[in-house]
Amino acid sequence: MIQLRSLTKRHQALTAVDSLTCDIRPGAVTGFLGPNGAGKSTTMRMILGLDRPTSGTATVAGRRCADFPDPLREVGALLDAGAVHGGRTARDNLLHLAQSNRIPARRVDEVLGLVGLDAVAGRRLKGFSLGMRQRLGIAGALLGDPSVLVLDEPVNGLDPEGIHWIRHLLRGLAAEGRTVLISSHLMSEVALSADHLVVIGKGRLLADLPMAEFVERSSVGTVRVTTPRPADLSALLDRAGIAHEEVADTPGAFEVHGARAATVGDLAAGAGVALHELRTRRASLEDAYLSMTSNHGEYRALTGRYPTDGA
Repeated sequence: MIQLRSLTKRHQALTAVDSLTCDIRPGAVTGFLGPNGAGKSTTMRMILGLDRPTSGTATVAGRRCADFPDPLREVGALLDAGAVHGGRTARDNLLHLAQSNRIPARRVDEVLGLVGLDAVAGRRLKGFSLGMRQRLGIAGALLGDPSVLVLDEPVNGLDPEGIHWIRHLLRGLAAEGRTVLISSHLMSEVALSADHLVVIGKGRLLADLPMAEFVERSSVGTVRVTTPRPADLSALLDRAGIAHEEVADTPGAFEVHGARAATVGDLAAGAGVALHELRTRRASLEDAYLSMTSNHGEYRALTGRYPTDGA
C-alpha cells in the first residue's frame, strides 16, 4: 500500500501539495487526476523519494522508497519516457538498471519481450519513436517485478494496439494483488482502466472514491428528448420550471436538467405532445471530473471567438 499522511511540499511562497492524506491500495488500478499544476507530478516524485516533502510522509509498505536497498524490486515507476541515454541500446539501458538493483540479466530479455521490443533490443534509443520509448519505460518499471507501480501518462505515444495492451496489462497486474497508480489527462482511458480515483486540485484532496461512486456523486445526469413540436414542449417545460436547452445540431432536440425522464414523458403525454426520443444520458467520468475541478485549475484558456490581428 502507498500511504500519504499530511504530505506537503512548498516551493518558497508556492504550496504544490497541501496536507495530502490518502491510501493507494493493492488489488486495484487507482487513477490519479487533477488539472495542470494540481501537484500530481510532485506527489509522485515524493512517493518515489525523488523530492523531499516539506512535511508529512509518503511511504510504500510502511517505508520510504529511499530506504529500500533495491528500490526497483519494490516500486516500478515511469515518469518521463524521454529521459534515456540516446546512445545506449534498449537492452543496455535496462541492463544498467538491472545491475544497479541486483536484478538478474535474464529479466531484461523477459521484459523486452513482454513489451514487444525484443526485436529491437540492440537498436540505439536515439532512433526510437515516442511510442517505442514509452514501451521501454514500461519495461523499466516492470524490471524488478515490483508489487507497486507508479506511472505518469502510461499511454502517451502509444498507438491503439499499444493502448489496448497497456490497459489490459495494468488491470492484470492489479488482479494479481499489486498496487497500481496511474496519472493521466485522458479521461476515456482512465474510465476504462481505473477502479478507484484520487482527485486533487491546487495540491489538496478533492475526492478519494471508487470510480462509479465518483461519477454518481460528482455529476448530475441529463435527459435527452426529441419532439416534432419543440415550441410546445419548451413551453411545457418552462411552465413546470424545468431547465432545458436546445441541442444545436439536432432539430427538435433538448437537453433537460434536474428532472427525470419519467417526469418529462408524463408532461408531454398529458399535453398530447409526441416524443420521438426520451432517454437519460448518464454522466461520464469527464463530466464528473470537470464539474469537480472547475474552480481548481491553475491555468484557464479563453473561450469564444478566436482573436485575430486587427479584429
